[in-house]
Amino acid sequence: MTDGRQFAVFDTAIGRCAVAWGPGGIVGVQLPEGSERATRARIAKRFPDVRDGKPPPAVKRAIRDMAALLDGKKADLSRIALDMDGVPEFHRCVYEAARMIPAGATLSYGEVAKRAGAPGAARAVGQALGRNPFAIVVPCHRVLAAGGKLGGFSANGGVSTKARMLEIEGARASEAPSRAPATAAGLDFDPRVAVKHLRAADDALARIIDAVGPLAIELKKTRTLFGALAEAIVYQQLSGKAAATIYSRVRGLFPGSKDGPTPRHILSATDAQLRSAGLSRAKAAALRDLARHAQGGEIPSLAAARRMGDEEIVERVTRVRGIGRWTAEMLLIFRLGRGDVLPVHDYGVRKGFAFAYGKRKLPAPKALEKHGARWRPYRTAASWYLWRALDLPKK
Repeated sequence: MTDGRQFAVFDTAIGRCAVAWGPGGIVGVQLPEGSERATRARIAKRFPDVRDGKPPPAVKRAIRDMAALLDGKKADLSRIALDMDGVPEFHRCVYEAARMIPAGATLSYGEVAKRAGAPGAARAVGQALGRNPFAIVVPCHRVLAAGGKLGGFSANGGVSTKARMLEIEGARASEAPSRAPATAAGLDFDPRVAVKHLRAADDALARIIDAVGPLAIELKKTRTLFGALAEAIVYQQLSGKAAATIYSRVRGLFPGSKDGPTPRHILSATDAQLRSAGLSRAKAAALRDLARHAQGGEIPSLAAARRMGDEEIVERVTRVRGIGRWTAEMLLIFRLGRGDVLPVHDYGVRKGFAFAYGKRKLPAPKALEKHGARWRPYRTAASWYLWRALDLPKK
């Protein structure tokens, strides 16, 4: 160790990242690989002379701010000291120009080239950003190809990771965020890849996986997002049998509709009609509010929802009376097949976690969210296994 370089891993909303530092400041940041072990191996390969260390105050602040930024919060990374010793002069100019792009904004490679004092050098800018050792702090994910297209990204996950980071910051590329092709089961991720990732990331969860068996999430048939949400409102706080009976009666109020009631049907029905089906006053009011939002265009079509990010869907549907985050998360998992949803307030998930990890008390939602960072981007699969853990013998 000639210069006392060290590194540490830390949790973020996109997984376990790593940061390496020396006397002159941060020398490198590593975005998550497939597992923490892989992330550690990657940072060690990039900086063969580093060793595990305890971050000094300045690096602690940098870690805190990077994690905050990736959690969608405001964070100023412009004052983080970077050690650019050995970085080519042109690359330094590109990185400084990129650091001036605020969260939520983007520039093209050509625009960065102009700011770096090299108009017309868009390709060279792309090459410099492809070798960016300071990911997150030097936000190369905010630099897009011509026309606002995502372009390339050298981190694990490629442009999907880039799109996800932009989505967290509220920025938009002209391309929709890349998602895995739908599987035969309707999921937007490969169950085999998810299980492999979870096994490598978490030994305790790996034991649950061994006990439960293959991942078998079953999606409910969905024709419209409005219909799925209407059914969810009816089913809230009822046993499955009672809810099914009431929902069947609600559908029976509108015999001409094969796919269930439409917003127009709900708004044209009287309170007495809705109550006659067995709906409580609160649920009847919630269905009407849902119908008004749908008629106003605030509830997206199923096709539009499949192009939207998870948080955008949650934000849209929770505007409706009677629909909270938990209901929105169940929609994402069991209707849309999204792969990275962790319902931290769900009793079953928390109970399953306590069982899997030998805890006497249920984890606090924040603690569960922090631990679950290692499961990204397959937290839906982890949640499913925690639900299934409750069916296993207690010993």
